[in-house]
Amino acid sequence: MRELRQGLWHWQAPHPDWGPSEPWDQNVSSYAIDDDERLLLFDPLGVPSEIEALAAGRETAIVLTAPWHERDAESLVERFGVAVYTPMPDTAQDLMDMYGLTAEQAGDGSPDLVWLLREKKGEARPYSPGDRLPFGADVLTGHKPNDTVLWVESQRAVISGDTLGDFGRGLEINERWLRPGVTREEIAEGLRPLLELPVEHVLATHGGPTDRAALARALA
Repeated sequence: MRELRQGLWHWQAPHPDWGPSEPWDQNVSSYAIDDDERLLLFDPLGVPSEIEALAAGRETAIVLTAPWHERDAESLVERFGVAVYTPMPDTAQDLMDMYGLTAEQAGDGSPDLVWLLREKKGEARPYSPGDRLPFGADVLTGHKPNDTVLWVESQRAVISGDTLGDFGRGLEINERWLRPGVTREEIAEGLRPLLELPVEHVLATHGGPTDRAALARALA
């Protein structure tokens, strides 16, 4: 774990579902922000003991950039009783529209976060693109409406789920994960307003932390 600036931490942990055929590295990144009011855990996996100690002693929330980035969220909710900010999982109709599944194949929709949203094992705080979250984060659409990019003004940080990542060639928009009918340029155009903001840190959950210059190259 390392502290990128006061109150902003980064660490990596091996993803339990990773396989050799995956286009991303086995070690994925998580982040924590202490904004003096609360501790925020972004896509947490393998949370360091120092961060867990902070979580045990103050108001804490989990923030997922995408519903399929739940990682260690369930166990952290069980232990600390924290709320989870998250985009909503794909519905059955979403799966049929995006991937051409039949109604039978789509079933009840994505299984992401079933424990939270259907079984009610924690406090869900759903959010969508265009929202401003209570801790001062603005939500932008990534390569899908529920794969988000967050602008956290207090840390001058952009936090990205799967849309912006380093898959071995530097920070980029990963075209492999674009849904049918959506181009890289459309995604880049939607994210270019970030370049008008005082971005200092770009925090990818695949790859790791980088900077404004890398963001500018990724969106060029």
